[in-house]
Amino acid sequence: MAKTAQQYIRPKDIDNRSTFGQRMMWRFESVAWDVVYWWPMKALGPDRASNFLGWLIKSIAPLFSQNKTVKRNLQLAFPDLSEAEREKIAKDSWESVGRTAGELPHLPKIDPYHGDRVEVIGAEHLDAIEASEQGAVIATGHFANWEIMAAAICRRPVDCLITYRALNNPHIDRKLNKVRHDYGIGVLTPKGMGTRELMRALSQGRCAALLNDQKFNQGLAIPFFGHEAMTAPGPSRLALKYNVPIVPLTTRRTGPARFTVTVHEPFYPEQTGDNEADVRACVERITAYIEEEVRANPGQWFWQHRRWPKAAWKEAGIV
Repeated sequence: MAKTAQQYIRPKDIDNRSTFGQRMMWRFESVAWDVVYWWPMKALGPDRASNFLGWLIKSIAPLFSQNKTVKRNLQLAFPDLSEAEREKIAKDSWESVGRTAGELPHLPKIDPYHGDRVEVIGAEHLDAIEASEQGAVIATGHFANWEIMAAAICRRPVDCLITYRALNNPHIDRKLNKVRHDYGIGVLTPKGMGTRELMRALSQGRCAALLNDQKFNQGLAIPFFGHEAMTAPGPSRLALKYNVPIVPLTTRRTGPARFTVTVHEPFYPEQTGDNEADVRACVERITAYIEEEVRANPGQWFWQHRRWPKAAWKEAGIV
């Protein structure tokens, strides 16, 4: 299967609606990004950068407004745990966020298939998908350092289109995309403008990888930890439309800049003739995979996102 040349795609509307002042601020932020964060973390090396930012973010997390969201989410998901147990998960989650930031400058050197930093379990499933030349939808979530999963896919190599959330700052966005290209991603498609590209990729027998664990207001209300959460049906619709398998992927951090990536056994969405029911059943199955992994390793999931609607918090008596 022919590989696609590296590309940088950016939604033009982000830049078109910016003011002169905003563009000047973007320039300042880009310089600060390099001087305060990127170059110092790169100089520390992957282990020390991971340890340092993990410690720092965990230490200052109580100052962040998002910390309240983390605690509410944990109270909703784990009502039977003690406050101390939930507090530990919250700190572990913030530490994981910090470690991910510390590891980001070193991603091109964290090779899933060379060295001792990453173990990939179930890589034969990726090989089978690539050999089939029929494509697949790879569904995953924000586990540990989720960038590692993209490297595990593309360095196998699997011809895969990866979706991402474009940053407002075009200079930092471009720098991050260069890092992603350097560790093996050929084509990145920003969320919000990528549906056509995803459909084209699957129609050509390529793969598409999507994070399927965040709130999507136009999605389906799917039970997640016993409470309905709006969930994107896109991955399931694509798999059904192109009759390709879903490949669940998870990752766990085993140490500073060290991981285990698991490629789970692919499955084909059931097709009963009732498309909407089939889509819902597939979304529920993907969500169940995600919940199972979060329950097994809660300190490495991204609890900072408002996954459930405020109504769920109110119904549970969480303020």
